[in-house]
Amino acid sequence: MENIILFDDPIIRIDLLPFTFTRPVAHIRCGITTLYEKWETALPGNYSVLTAGYLSGKFPPAVASGGLYVNGALCPETALLEAVRRLETGEVLLTPDGTALALRSAGQWEPDQGVDGFAAVVFQEEVTLLRKKWDITRLNGAQIGADFRQLTHGRVSEPVADPFTHCYRPDQVFIEKGAVLRAAILNAESGPIYIGKNAVVQEGSTIQGPFALGEGAILSQGAKIRPGTTIGPFCKVGGEVSSSVFFARSNKGHDGYLGNSVIGEWCNLGANTNNSNLKNDYKTVKLFSHATRELEDTGQVFCGLFMGDYSKSGINTMFITGTVTGVHVNVFGAGFQEKFIPSFSWGGKAEGICTYRLDKALSVARETMNHKGVTFAASDEALLREVFEETAVFRFQELGDR
Repeated sequence: MENIILFDDPIIRIDLLPFTFTRPVAHIRCGITTLYEKWETALPGNYSVLTAGYLSGKFPPAVASGGLYVNGALCPETALLEAVRRLETGEVLLTPDGTALALRSAGQWEPDQGVDGFAAVVFQEEVTLLRKKWDITRLNGAQIGADFRQLTHGRVSEPVADPFTHCYRPDQVFIEKGAVLRAAILNAESGPIYIGKNAVVQEGSTIQGPFALGEGAILSQGAKIRPGTTIGPFCKVGGEVSSSVFFARSNKGHDGYLGNSVIGEWCNLGANTNNSNLKNDYKTVKLFSHATRELEDTGQVFCGLFMGDYSKSGINTMFITGTVTGVHVNVFGAGFQEKFIPSFSWGGKAEGICTYRLDKALSVARETMNHKGVTFAASDEALLREVFEETAVFRFQELGDR
């Protein structure tokens, strides 16, 4: 089979921080699956990633040179797949604005080299491309639908065995083996509902589709799930959640509201953590950009919390509209928190913020992973040490114009 390399577009990678501090772009979850998993399903091949050098310990690059290079921020769709398959060696598929979607190379290629040596093929149709971090939530509902059709095609759902669970549009509900549902309401009238392998929906939960619950994930008792929400594998989530994405292995086990937000891996939101996702004046929300180190207008009226891996909030934490917290942040205290909280920060707006000691942060990361039965590997430690150094420039930056 052909080598298929999902590469990080350098500009897009920066715009998707803090999530790409700790993963290649293609390992972002949008819909039911990650982008990497979408391509594995859509186009057979030998897959690898081409990402930042310090990530290669955990995400090894391809050994063989040459093959099909695909933009890791791209979601596969029928017309696009046909155009990608037709590419000849030495050709590059571009959007009308010049963004490289895919290219076929006889030898090794790096995104920093550009595509000037390739014959351009312009793809005129619309593509689904994660260019900005808020695209993850903006596109999530549609991607749940696309993944649902792909994953369930020709398959039969497990039955709803619990007599106290009710489904509206049961033909749009798919339950994998081992999943347990108890006294829940599943309303798929506005979009499909996917319940993953060995997932648990506890008593009194109400779900509106489109919605995805990943393998081994738990929806806590009395949870209220609104449309466009994904809870990734092995997460535990309760309270009220709307149009949000949990990547994997993160917890929001208690009450509190989360809307139009993205939560990375290994995060924990303390009891009654809440975020604002709508400004009082109904104007579009501004969000911190790692590229410019300034606030950027998202063009979105609804925009919530974007939390990098390993970050945690204390009980009763309140996040202002359009908040970005980096990797390994421990935030707590009274009042609304800062709009941007840099990676490896400890504290809160009222108490003051200082640098999270690296040795302590690594110890907490190790315990967090061990608690879920996952080994904290040398590659994990090396990655976090590099992120600590990479993000030093962002710590304690002051921002105005909320």
